[in-house]
Amino acid sequence: VQLQASGGGLVQAGGSLRLSCAASGRTFSSYVIGWFRQAPGKEREFVAGINWSGGSTYYADSVKGRFTISRDNAKNTVYLQMNSLKPEDTAVYYCAAGGIGSDYIALAQYEYDYWGQGTEVTVSS
Repeated sequence: VQLQASGGGLVQAGGSLRLSCAASGRTFSSYVIGWFRQAPGKEREFVAGINWSGGSTYYADSVKGRFTISRDNAKNTVYLQMNSLKPEDTAVYYCAAGGIGSDYIALAQYEYDYWGQGTEVTVSS
């Protein structure tokens, strides 16, 4: 599976962005997809995840109620809708695939086998 993240950019605080994670490979619909982010000088952290069917999602407390993860398996794409953005959301966002066939949404990076290249999000105050 190859992943391509896109949709990042510069936005003012309170604004919105939608990130996309497009995948190649026939087994994409079988994978758990996670979004992670890494801010300058900080470790990469889990943001949100979605199981293979889209029926189960999980969010970090820091984004709960503001971000929504979804997937369209027919388009081999996962989305991360980010609303009410804050300066502390500034980071490079990565999508990752793992846990083939699983309903368990892992929070740890090592649980994910494939990673996209990242897309940068900058939120100005």
